[in-house]
Amino acid sequence: MNENTPVIETQRLILRKFTPEDVIDFFEIMSDKEVNAFLPWFPLRTVEEAMTFLTDRFLVYYSKPSAYRYAICLKEDNKPIGYVWLSEGESLDFGYGLKKEYWHKGVVTEAAKAVVKKIKDTGYPYITATHDVNNPRSGEVMKKLGMVYKYSYVEQWQPKDIPVTFRMYQLNFDGKDEKTYMEYWDKYADHFVENIGL
Repeated sequence: MNENTPVIETQRLILRKFTPEDVIDFFEIMSDKEVNAFLPWFPLRTVEEAMTFLTDRFLVYYSKPSAYRYAICLKEDNKPIGYVWLSEGESLDFGYGLKKEYWHKGVVTEAAKAVVKKIKDTGYPYITATHDVNNPRSGEVMKKLGMVYKYSYVEQWQPKDIPVTFRMYQLNFDGKDEKTYMEYWDKYADHFVENIGL
């Protein structure tokens, strides 16, 4: 196993690469309507769709020098129950998903904190993350990671083709706390700063 996606262990979890053998567990995550309600894609309908999605969004990245795209697994069985990833590109968008039977147990926060520490230690200057205003629990995870709300914007979300108001959070690792990633603000005309408190 090459070290571009090193295994991370936390108190309860193993964070590791996905493999093709994980496709059934991955399908269970990605086919659930509730899990994917606030994500851009529709719930996957077949294992074949899941294999394509797993390959395109995870497996192909493991040949790169670094790829922060992890399966979240419980230590007792090492089977994927969710994922954490960092996108490529300037946004360095941080995202996560989890099977609903594990919601509200701190699993995503535990996994995300471990991956964020690895990202920081690698030397990345910052990460961003966005959440639908109708999914405030995702925003609570961002706050627990130390991320700071920057602004909101309205995007016609694809492929679902619906207008969604997103809140954008950012965590700077380089000490330049005033720096804000502005692509979404500049790209979407309907943008604003909410008074959402801390």
